Amino acid sequence: MLSAITKRFIPSLPNYSRPMSVAVRGSPFKLALVQLAVTADKDKNLKHARAKVLEASKNGANIVVLPECFNSPYGTNFFPDYAETIPEGKSTEALASMAKDANVYLFGGSIPEKEEATGKIFNTLTVYDPSGSLIATHRKVHLFDIDIPGGIRFQESDILSAGSWLTHVDTTYGKIGTGICYDIRFPEMAMIAARNGCIAMIYPGAFNTTTGPLHWELLQRARAVDNQMYVAACSPARDETAAYHAWGHSTIVGPNGDVKATCEESEAIIYAEIDPQLIIEKRKHIPIYSQRRFDIYKDVAESAEEGIHGHVNLKQGHGKQ
Repeated sequence: MLSAITKRFIPSLPNYSRPMSVAVRGSPFKLALVQLAVTADKDKNLKHARAKVLEASKNGANIVVLPECFNSPYGTNFFPDYAETIPEGKSTEALASMAKDANVYLFGGSIPEKEEATGKIFNTLTVYDPSGSLIATHRKVHLFDIDIPGGIRFQESDILSAGSWLTHVDTTYGKIGTGICYDIRFPEMAMIAARNGCIAMIYPGAFNTTTGPLHWELLQRARAVDNQMYVAACSPARDETAAYHAWGHSTIVGPNGDVKATCEESEAIIYAEIDPQLIIEKRKHIPIYSQRRFDIYKDVAESAEEGIHGHVNLKQGHGKQ
């Protein structure tokens, strides 16, 4: 038995009700990531992407993902020339056709988007259902502005504007959150998605040969194990003749933080079976959702409100103080 003195210094935990877990709804599906070889020829890129999406579909994929900037070289000097309006542009029309002909949900990597009303340029992901309908858009929220001595300096904000919403996509297989590349470094996005019932986070990305070896797989596994959900990141293949050297190594991670599928730097398609039931099991075995202490720290998901077209915004009254 504890002495009376010892008891005085052990605070009792508050007795308040919390859900055992976030509701998980969905059904199993096959996910494919297309690590595409990208060139300076937009038409060639679109044609090549179509062939790979159709190949993934023939191999049983239900959801297919393309890489960041799949229609253009990755570089701020390229973005203005390759930018298109959405949904009228050549690339989005091609993506809609790919999704319909392949009969898949297509996370169409990202393209440089020009907003006609303002002239601003965004790094934008578009998502299509199996009928070819555009069902969601995500503009890269966190711009890639870094300067690593002896490594790489890159300033997306020299050309790009940042997006102003998060994105959760409803599919027949379950709800899926998404981000683009540098977005993966910000854990709040995945936390909000997981606590709103998303079964996976999908990130088209183009880490480089400096940051890739350090953090590419680490960040995916961290987002997965912290939120007990699937995480997938799809890179372009590496082109040693290009100014920007993508890391490659597209990867799919399970809710236990384990790598389900990956590849090297060359062009490839990787596949994994996604089963929402595994999320339920992992959350039952390690019940972090029922153990969170929102009495002593805030729930970041409380500030988020899902709206139309997959957009997730701050609730009124939750802005900066």
